[in-house]
Amino acid sequence: MARTQTVQYQGTGRRKSSVARVYLRPGTGRILINKRPIDEYFVRASLRFDLTQPLGLTETLEAYDVTISVNGGGHTGQAGACRLGIARALLDVNPQFRGPLKSAGFLTRDARKVERKKYGQRGARRRFQFSKR
Repeated sequence: MARTQTVQYQGTGRRKSSVARVYLRPGTGRILINKRPIDEYFVRASLRFDLTQPLGLTETLEAYDVTISVNGGGHTGQAGACRLGIARALLDVNPQFRGPLKSAGFLTRDARKVERKKYGQRGARRRFQFSKR
């Protein structure tokens, strides 16, 4: 019995403390995040739009089924990690996508992280209240 081998493209995205593993398979445009539909996982429309931007730019929104496994961080960080993972997976699909994705800034990893709290201060930069007397 011969099994048909389905083509799968993989990409990893990170943002803040979120990590997303993205898998693209030829399909109808269904997007599942942690085994839940995109509109159920990301309630805010802006996050859904953010996540699908690379697919829209390369006009592959209805060409691939996207399966994402994401953990860590909050909603915005997870959406950013998913977007980077999708963009990287699209590079596996077609290296010609590099130009438009790069010029749109979808291949750049956002390196900003939370700054650590310092001793002798209330937060990372916030000092305790100063009083002369």
